[in-house]
Amino acid sequence: MNIDAEHQSNVTILTPAVRRLDASVAGAFKTAISEQIGDTPRGLIIDFSKVDFIDSSGLGTLVSLLKMMNGKGEMTLCALNPGIRNMFTLTRMDRIFRICSDRATALAQQP
Repeated sequence: MNIDAEHQSNVTILTPAVRRLDASVAGAFKTAISEQIGDTPRGLIIDFSKVDFIDSSGLGTLVSLLKMMNGKGEMTLCALNPGIRNMFTLTRMDRIFRICSDRATALAQQP
């Protein structure tokens, strides 16, 4: 799985280069992000600007990754399209994840 990674100060910004985050790529997505979590000094931002669709498998993977972050820093999601944002709202996952409208806002909220 191709994930663009940037490191700024104490934050790692990951941008998955997939249009659909579904069951067919969830395992590879989890593996790729997990490797970055070990290297993350404090914060992790996942930029969804290239992702058009997420299903329950992708959402479950994000929950698993959030648990992996426990004690290692904050995980923030940003640039969710309206459909993905709606899924987070309907499943009430918007109460669990920190979600920002764009990358700049996510960076500004990092400790």
